[in-house]
Amino acid sequence: MTQNPIPQGLSVFVIEDEALVALNLESMLDDLGCKVVGPAMRFERAEQMLEEGISADVAIVDVNIGGRKIFELADKIAARDIPIVFATGYGRSGIPAEWQASPVLQKPYTDQDVRNALGAALALAGQAGA
Repeated sequence: MTQNPIPQGLSVFVIEDEALVALNLESMLDDLGCKVVGPAMRFERAEQMLEEGISADVAIVDVNIGGRKIFELADKIAARDIPIVFATGYGRSGIPAEWQASPVLQKPYTDQDVRNALGAALALAGQAGA
C-alpha cells in the first residue's frame, strides 16, 4: 500500500462519543502533526459546530454517536467539501452504499491506520477536485 503524505498542521474534525477513544485519537493526530477540531462527542454538538462554520481539512467520524447513525451529518460535512473517514467497529459492511468509496478506520485502529485513512481521504478529495 502506498503511503500518502499527511501535511503538517492538517485540521481534523473529530466526531467520537467515547471519551477514551477520542483522547487516544487526539493523541495519534497530534503525533502526526495534525490540529484537532473538536472533538464533538454528541450528534447535536457536531451539527452545531458545522452550523457555526468550523474549518477542517478532513473529518474522522464515528458511525454511531450516542446510538444515532451519523450519515445525515456526514451529508452536511460532505456538502462543505470536507473529506470523511468513517470510524467503526463493524468495518466497511456497516457503511451505506453511497459512502463505500470513503476510507474506513476499523476499530481498534493504530497510528498507521489513521495515517493511511487520512492520506486516502485527501487523495480521494484531490481526485474529486481534478
